[in-house]
Amino acid sequence: MATPSRRDRTRPVELIGLSAIFAVFVGLVVLMSTREVVLALIFAGIAFIVSLVGLAMLSLAVRPDSDEKLDLLAQDSDEKDRRQGH
Repeated sequence: MATPSRRDRTRPVELIGLSAIFAVFVGLVVLMSTREVVLALIFAGIAFIVSLVGLAMLSLAVRPDSDEKLDLLAQDSDEKDRRQGH
């Protein structure tokens, strides 16, 4: 079984980083407009969660390319072999 590429391993970190940047932006906007730190933290947390879920859903909507399809087929055949005891 092939090890995942560096890009595949860092993909979750990219999603979390983008969500964190969006959360900081929303938190700063709320902080500058209301000057309430607690409210800014609440909005930043909500923005982080919503953006993380949204980005994850968008990444799931992308169709796999030919390499990913081959990898999925190889994983399926490995799973069948394990079920049969081979």
